[in-house]
Amino acid sequence: MKVLVRENTAEINVKNSRFIAEAFIIESQAEAREKLHDQKKRYPDASHVCHCFVCGKDGQTNGMSDDGEPSGTAGRPMLDVLKGSGITNILITVTRYFGGTLLGTGGLVHAYSDSVKEVLSTCQTEELVEKSTFSFTADYHDYQAIKRLFESFNIENIQENYSDSINVSGKIHKIQAESFASQIKDISKGKITVKVE
Repeated sequence: MKVLVRENTAEINVKNSRFIAEAFIIESQAEAREKLHDQKKRYPDASHVCHCFVCGKDGQTNGMSDDGEPSGTAGRPMLDVLKGSGITNILITVTRYFGGTLLGTGGLVHAYSDSVKEVLSTCQTEELVEKSTFSFTADYHDYQAIKRLFESFNIENIQENYSDSINVSGKIHKIQAESFASQIKDISKGKITVKVE
């Protein structure tokens, strides 16, 4: 499975109806619902804000909604395209502004499917790698040596809070977490214990 590197937007026009497709990074069904709620607030004057989402490391959790469009003309075709992409931890919303011409059920299915294809075609993805969150506290002297260690591991989102000591947190590839923690313990001669979640 793949995941998005960053969120993205695309727009298509079909017989004067605007279809704004947006792809968001999510981790759970609850996050998808929250983001969808934000989207509906963002576009209060839109005719419809339809959506589909897939999450979980095997894409096992998914959902969709036609949001008032005729049943089966928006959410289902959107979800079918999304599932075919092999991307997980993603929510796609398609916001429609009605242009005055009825598209019919076939036209709607095409418009919503094409909107999802359009936004996915410009999305940058990477392979899904399970990550763990880590944190530890180090003194200034030890941290100089530990920092050099970071280059040997796949680490991201590093946060450093400086006070009397340095509180460090970030994410690391799950398969590297144990080795990372034990090397920090060695460098600090057992003074630092890394918490891994």
